[in-house]
Amino acid sequence: MPREFPITEVKTSAYQVPTDSPESDGTFAWDSTTLVLVEISAGGHTGTGYTYSAAAAGRLVAEALADVVRGSDALEVAATHAAMMRRIRNLGRGGLARMAVSAVDAALWDLKARLLDMPLVRLLGQLRETLPVYGSGGFTSYGIVELCDQLRGWVELGIPRVKMKVGSAPLKDLGRVRAARQAVGDGAELMVDGNGAFDRKQALEFMHAAAGEAGVNWMEQPLPPEDRAGARLLRDRSPHGMEIADGEYAAIGSDFLELIQAGVADILMPDITRCGGVTGLLQAAEICAAWGIPISTHCAPALHLHPACAIPGLRHAEYFHDHVRIETLLLDGLPQPVDGALRPDLSAPGNGLTFRHADAANYQIL
Repeated sequence: MPREFPITEVKTSAYQVPTDSPESDGTFAWDSTTLVLVEISAGGHTGTGYTYSAAAAGRLVAEALADVVRGSDALEVAATHAAMMRRIRNLGRGGLARMAVSAVDAALWDLKARLLDMPLVRLLGQLRETLPVYGSGGFTSYGIVELCDQLRGWVELGIPRVKMKVGSAPLKDLGRVRAARQAVGDGAELMVDGNGAFDRKQALEFMHAAAGEAGVNWMEQPLPPEDRAGARLLRDRSPHGMEIADGEYAAIGSDFLELIQAGVADILMPDITRCGGVTGLLQAAEICAAWGIPISTHCAPALHLHPACAIPGLRHAEYFHDHVRIETLLLDGLPQPVDGALRPDLSAPGNGLTFRHADAANYQIL
């Protein structure tokens, strides 16, 4: 049977964008972020996808995945995704390989929707009109004034929930959390992210103090992701009203299932740029829905918008300072939060995003 829209071109590039000020969390510091772009063409249209990774993920697309994708039918995304997973069998099903697959898959879904001249969310089956978000940043490198100004700014923008980084100095961080609560007021949700910086006893002590002194209702990744037993212990002993979040490093469906069965989290955080693109996000959402576990998508808000409005069990999405800044710098078609939510543009085909190559040229490294 002839292919209706054979894919003719797969292009990859990478862009390293400096941070606007030093950024760090409980375990890591950085001064730039790299976006790896994939553009796939068929039938006179081009689909766009990306991941936040190292430039090596772009080279992996070019060297290992492009030949698998080129010539395939642009309407048969599931088949192409399966072929890519077979191709990376010996390269590892997570990490760089899965990030490369994620960028390609996102581009494939965008291309399919553009070929059918419909917004991606309608192609996937729209469940909600808007995507609630929370403001995320509050890096440990920020001073108190910078921290409070950023969190307060989101609340003043109408976003009723904010998240900050903790874990670099637990005793000092309690002071930062108290200052953050004063800055955002009692009406906003205050969330914290440990990025695996705590040990079990530190985490328990911090969680109870943060909940009691500042009304923190969300603790994300307090322990290293490999400490499943510790994570279960923390969830069982967490303060009343505090949810434990995990799952940003999960790469394939079985990873999410194992997290659920281990009982480590109240809410899981799939990342479309790490878990297999749109296809992987849909798979993760179905697994979570089957077990009654809610979802909050991790980072990359522009790329999550359309598919997140089509998945069950969604709580909200992370409006991450670093990625919002980069997406605003490099992409057209970005929605702005209104009343704490993003709304997909139903007048534009695909994911509605257009990459600005001219503006990105100075940041290009691949």
